Amino acid sequence: MDNEIKRILFIITQSEFGGAQRFLYELTTRLDKEKYEILVASDSGEKSEFLNSLEQKSIKTKRLRFLKREINPIFDILGIIELMRLINKFKPNYLHLNSSKAGVLGSIAGFKIKLLRSKKFKDLKIIYRIGGWSFNDPWPLWKKKIFVLAEKITAGFKDIITMNNKSDYEQALRLKIKLKKELKLIHNGIDALKIEFLPKDEARLKLFKNLSQKQPKIFQANFIVGTIANFYPTKGLKYFIEAVKILKINYDMNLEKIKFLIIGDGQERSNLESRIINYGLEKEIMLLGQIPEAFKYIKAFDIFVLPSVKEGFPWTILEAMAAKVPVIATSVGAVPEIIKNGENGIMAEPKNPQQIAEAIKYLIENEKTRQEFAIQAHQTILFKFPMEKMVRETELLFST
Repeated sequence: MDNEIKRILFIITQSEFGGAQRFLYELTTRLDKEKYEILVASDSGEKSEFLNSLEQKSIKTKRLRFLKREINPIFDILGIIELMRLINKFKPNYLHLNSSKAGVLGSIAGFKIKLLRSKKFKDLKIIYRIGGWSFNDPWPLWKKKIFVLAEKITAGFKDIITMNNKSDYEQALRLKIKLKKELKLIHNGIDALKIEFLPKDEARLKLFKNLSQKQPKIFQANFIVGTIANFYPTKGLKYFIEAVKILKINYDMNLEKIKFLIIGDGQERSNLESRIINYGLEKEIMLLGQIPEAFKYIKAFDIFVLPSVKEGFPWTILEAMAAKVPVIATSVGAVPEIIKNGENGIMAEPKNPQQIAEAIKYLIENEKTRQEFAIQAHQTILFKFPMEKMVRETELLFST
């Protein structure tokens, strides 16, 4: 098989751009097309920027009808059948599953195909990449236990499980989800010197060109604190908003020349808007909505904040550090592996808006520290998290 073209079927639950989608985009667009035939399958949701981006790079895609993020017994059974048919048709050498739902349904589908058509699929390898265990989400205890059980049961159907941060890797060992030799730790990486960030002033202008009614606010701002995130509860955006309230009310800071921007959208938008209004922060905080290639605008920020309560290996931190924007981030997922507190950024406890507010205030008032963090952060990204390392280590999985 070494001299043959290897067929890889990548399955991911959502086609909305997020961390897992970013990983697949970076990986599949870099794999040698003379060595691999690639198909990426995902849900057929309204927001399919991810699949559209792959198609523009001549990557084959498949939109699935029944693979959904929400738990639905009927759709889930139909989803397994749909995946079995796709596997049978594409005949992959490797099945690469991304995200918890795709991991469970995809591994069941792959295992059943191997049982039913053992001669044709006996060598099918099932690889599962997790960017943050679903049982670490803020679910009720009973639901967490169901997710742990599902991961343990379906782990037997998978040949290898890869994680992008040490915390998830160690948790997998503690919970005995799979044998150590079948677990791999592969960090995310970026091409820090090749990312085409917009210059600071241009980024600010373009960011607001379609928001003419809000332009006066931004042009009055000497300082911008921002973040980029999908509006999910795990992203902790309410704590970012609470931190701004603390700065305004508890510290009585004059925020007239300081603006707080959130790029993104999602299910939590109405809750966040209500919170902003209730706190009287309409003049300070702006929700800019979803922006394609949002990372290009990151130099518009003077400080980047990641207030998440759960993460795998956040790409946005890598991008901010590559752009030499000082970072404040909660100590979740891979963040402690990226940020050395007080050296190349500041870490805060998750769900602690007080610490986030204190860190923002400190960096606003200390320009020299911001500059030092920016330089050290850029060096960290260059030497510890290069893109080629991520691709090389992942590609090794397709040689077994």
